[in-house]
Amino acid sequence: MNRPDKRNAIDQQMADELSAAFDTFDADPVFRVAVLTGTSRVFSAGTDMKEPRSPATPNGGEYGLVRRERRKPVVAAVEGVAFGGGFELVLACDLVVASTTAQFGLPEVKRGLVAACGALFRGPRALPRAVAVRLLLTGDTIGADAALRYGMLDAVSEPGRAVTDAVTLAARIAANSPAAVSASLRAIHAATAELDSQGWLATDRAVTEAETSPDHNEGIDAFFEKRAARWSPLP
Repeated sequence: MNRPDKRNAIDQQMADELSAAFDTFDADPVFRVAVLTGTSRVFSAGTDMKEPRSPATPNGGEYGLVRRERRKPVVAAVEGVAFGGGFELVLACDLVVASTTAQFGLPEVKRGLVAACGALFRGPRALPRAVAVRLLLTGDTIGADAALRYGMLDAVSEPGRAVTDAVTLAARIAANSPAAVSASLRAIHAATAELDSQGWLATDRAVTEAETSPDHNEGIDAFFEKRAARWSPLP
């Protein structure tokens, strides 16, 4: 992901390009493991706030990856911030390598939004429930050391080495039987498929509730106007 001037925020063009890249990865038997990364200072700040919703594609869902049915593993290599949808991209990957500069957070509630791309159910799966709930409800962040301690990361790298170490991890996977790796991965995904379906239904309800609240527009307006939001009380 390479929009450094936008902190790699994802617009529809980037989602389309990610989807096309993963289509190629899925279809070509030469490719065994993918590594998803951002620029040297930022993984991704999530959805571009100029987009009305998280941009999606027919094959991959949000960002071209979040709902994709895959048979090959994807490793996230994180330098710098992975916020909002950027964090949800990380949660959609199978393995995660992050440098000590990495920060993970879900700031949607600060904008009158909810995490719409899987964090409501994948977050409590990747992290202790109490930690995931705190991130989702406060917008707090955690660093790489904490994420490793909580079991969310597979490795922590020195700054600038996340991609190198992720490729090394990918090579260890690629040394194994393609059929066995694929069968194992699909079984892992199948084991949570029903829970994921329930999670997406619950997420859709939460998104609808948030979007019909006056806080939705107020949070976005406050973001662009660089001021504190003036929230409405619950009805």
